Amino acid sequence: MLTWNLAFKNVTKAGLRTWLNVFILSFAFVLIIWTDGMYDGMSKQVIGDMVDNSIGGGQFWQSNYDPFDPFSLDDSHAEIPGNFQNLINTGKATPKLIRSCAMFPNGRVQSALLNGIDPEQNILNFPSSALKENGNGFIPALIGGRMAKNTGLTIGDIVTVRWRNVNGTFDAADVEIVNIFNTNVQAIDNGQLYIPLAKLQDMMEVSNEATIITLQKGIETIPAGSPSWQFKDHAYLLKDFYDYLDRKTVGSNIMYAILLGMALLAIFDTQVLAIFRRRKEMGTMMALGMTRGRVIRLFTLEGTMHGLLAIVLGAIYGIPILIWSASVGIGMPDTVDQTGLSLSTTLYPVYGVGLFFSTSLILFITVVIVSFLPTRKIAKLNPTDALRGKMS
Repeated sequence: MLTWNLAFKNVTKAGLRTWLNVFILSFAFVLIIWTDGMYDGMSKQVIGDMVDNSIGGGQFWQSNYDPFDPFSLDDSHAEIPGNFQNLINTGKATPKLIRSCAMFPNGRVQSALLNGIDPEQNILNFPSSALKENGNGFIPALIGGRMAKNTGLTIGDIVTVRWRNVNGTFDAADVEIVNIFNTNVQAIDNGQLYIPLAKLQDMMEVSNEATIITLQKGIETIPAGSPSWQFKDHAYLLKDFYDYLDRKTVGSNIMYAILLGMALLAIFDTQVLAIFRRRKEMGTMMALGMTRGRVIRLFTLEGTMHGLLAIVLGAIYGIPILIWSASVGIGMPDTVDQTGLSLSTTLYPVYGVGLFFSTSLILFITVVIVSFLPTRKIAKLNPTDALRGKMS
């Protein structure tokens, strides 16, 4: 207890030098937690939107389907197996048929993907119910907000769509835009046109066939696949996002290391200066019977207290900032759409107790190590030389 009291008194008496070091450390501490919380919030939001709006509990892809190869779409369809049909009938899965097409909005041609989806499905957070037949002779169609902006289409517009069926015959029909939905998931918006599944199957001259079968979120048992149908889990479907997040994490870790390194360098210099300026004090303590080990512990503890005070100070001004940013959110620039990620215009960070304690532990351990390194010279200190102001 005497060592703790003495260390605390020495640290607080250092004045402005101590509080500068403490503030820099606390700033690094708060910034690390804030940035990690932002990445956690981004991960939670993107994955949640992708699961709710696009991938559900996983997908079965027809074996020829390749989303990065538009030429594979001609052969990317197969009959829905019986075990999948049972899941579809019980509302645990929904099929989708995909075909390339050309559409002619406002007198110009634009390539798109024609998606057939069940209007009765409730697997995905998607306004498919708007695709129910409207009885006016036009095929009901859905597009996303980005697609509407690119094509200039609005609700009620009629647009001609041309496609080629499985026999290679071209045909065309008029579709009516019955709804425009907004979504953060760009993959289901850009270049996508949605019509009823049964109608597309009839247009393509295929019966009970699909390209993708999406399972219900949280489904307990994954049905067995087949050579024609291959299961894609979340790890596969979200791989691009996980890779992006890993790259961002590496960059942020480098920033953490630089910022924390600058703060720790200040503590290291403070320790070196303290040992150099307090030679007589150390000689006096050892002459009065204090062992070298205890002197080393004293100076190490003084440096460590910078970290402890930084954690306390960071908590005082950091917790209100973190709570405010988590509740209000962080506004994202309009250019966020160009990243290709499923990000909303407002990002809500997620902070957990584990993040706070793990960051505090890392900060504490690094401060202890940096505080100890300069004190090793005390082990070789001669008390007589120290009393005369010399270093051995």
